[in-house]
Amino acid sequence: MAKHLLFVTLFGHGHVNPTLPLVEELVRRGHRVDYATSAEHAEVVTRAGARWVELPSIGPIEPPTDFGPETFARFARHVFAGMRAAYPVLRDHCATEGVDAVCYDGMNWPGRVAAEQLGLPAVRCLPHLASNEKYSLFAQFVDAADGANPFTDAVGPDCADFTADFGVALDPAQMDAPEKLNLVFIPRDFQPEGDSFDDSYHFVGPSVGSREDEPWSPPEADKPVLFISLGTVFNDRPEFYRSCIEAFADGPYQVAMTVGGVDPAALGPVPANFDIRPRFPQPAVLRRASAFVSHAGMNSTMEALYYGVGLVTVPQMPEQAANAGRVAELGLGERLDAHTVTAAELRAAVTRVATDPAVRANLDRMREVVRGSGGAVRGADVIEEYLGR
Repeated sequence: MAKHLLFVTLFGHGHVNPTLPLVEELVRRGHRVDYATSAEHAEVVTRAGARWVELPSIGPIEPPTDFGPETFARFARHVFAGMRAAYPVLRDHCATEGVDAVCYDGMNWPGRVAAEQLGLPAVRCLPHLASNEKYSLFAQFVDAADGANPFTDAVGPDCADFTADFGVALDPAQMDAPEKLNLVFIPRDFQPEGDSFDDSYHFVGPSVGSREDEPWSPPEADKPVLFISLGTVFNDRPEFYRSCIEAFADGPYQVAMTVGGVDPAALGPVPANFDIRPRFPQPAVLRRASAFVSHAGMNSTMEALYYGVGLVTVPQMPEQAANAGRVAELGLGERLDAHTVTAAELRAAVTRVATDPAVRANLDRMREVVRGSGGAVRGADVIEEYLGR
């Protein structure tokens, strides 16, 4: 029996993109999928076959320049305000549209609360490393040295106001609580302490879906491709892009480099072997790449491993640093310091990652693991089984 599912991801390409192949697969199987998100993602969720449900914009997000506990707490309050505005939209949609289940991004607590209040089954979707009693992704920058938690301290009053306004208890310590079904878009082998997660966690790995069909090809088919990207959020780094130009100008690579909103004219003369754009169709580039200089966002990391591309990581924030650490630990690439990296270090690291036989062997093995984790097909199977189809 076909189900009516509501996906919820308020913002973030790295949170929306991993869910799109799953949406495509569920729609292909005859399920109705609504997708609640902000306007910037309306086109991609509609293209995946979902009906877009508009959520209020969270407003301009200024990425923090540092990630100390206090800075993180201020950032969390800003995000909380946007999510609070989304809650009544989600609750009313579920109540009036006959939704059978809510599939929500793990950082989007309004989806969980709406499902809980209406007695609906919920599926928690994790596009990042999972946490349990053995491993905590966020503890390193949420817990202060004195044992206090700046996040719960900061949003505690907001939670109290939410409870007063909506009559729903909201415990800041439980905003990332597990569900009976948790879908993790990475393979278990990449997850620290992976064997410690119980059978409510399904490590289905990444999928690319129809994004793989986006067109791109290098100007010269016989020359190796180097992809450089700092993602879509923490990418205002003109000095880093200049270092990349210095490192790889007139070298052996055709370089595809994303710079977000940075004006390419501010980077100086562009070498003939560089193609600089605000964005590239990432799967299409990675399919042809010999190496990837990356911020180590999880979506980018998983897509690189899906195609067996070695990573030179320059993480910009703590979650990315955790991913970069895991890449290095598993021998899938190297990590460089984003604050001190030089052109010479970039050039040497790319050469090592692209030519080291041990790295190649590790990448080949992980590519098999990634593609064998089941992806969107397994995710849809698990959801159908959970909902009793």
